[in-house]
Amino acid sequence: MPELQLLRAGHAPAVLAFELDNRAYFAASVSDRGDDYFDEFTERLHALLAEQQAGVCAFYVLVDEHDAVVGRFNLYDIENHSADLGYRVAQQVSGRGLATATVRELCGLAPAEHGLRTLRAASAHENVASQKVLTRAGFRPVGPAAPADLGGKPGTWFQRDLLP
Repeated sequence: MPELQLLRAGHAPAVLAFELDNRAYFAASVSDRGDDYFDEFTERLHALLAEQQAGVCAFYVLVDEHDAVVGRFNLYDIENHSADLGYRVAQQVSGRGLATATVRELCGLAPAEHGLRTLRAASAHENVASQKVLTRAGFRPVGPAAPADLGGKPGTWFQRDLLP
């Protein structure tokens, strides 16, 4: 079973391989990161780690038994006990409930690890798989997402309260 781990510098080669191997798959449902993302990957990773160290974001990777990254789960814009959630899983593991299980796990650890009470996530209308993940993980739709929130695509914001 894959393990959720807080992102660290040592994950860099596996994260880059994950992004490159799944680039076309991801581009079918979310905006492509563009060539600059890959050209500047090391600098971008260091910037993410600095944000994580500052406590404004928390980045997680889902690592399989071979130390390959098979998913990324990010908490960003952490503020006022709230954060936005973004995630992506590798094509080879999609459709197996792994994203749903990992989002649930992250919802369980977010209050204790990051002091969060609420998570929000935006999903494009055409990304039905993501909407199913969010709904199954206890999120509910709360309003429209602007195309600017989703790389030019219209969508919906979902929210989950983490504390009873």
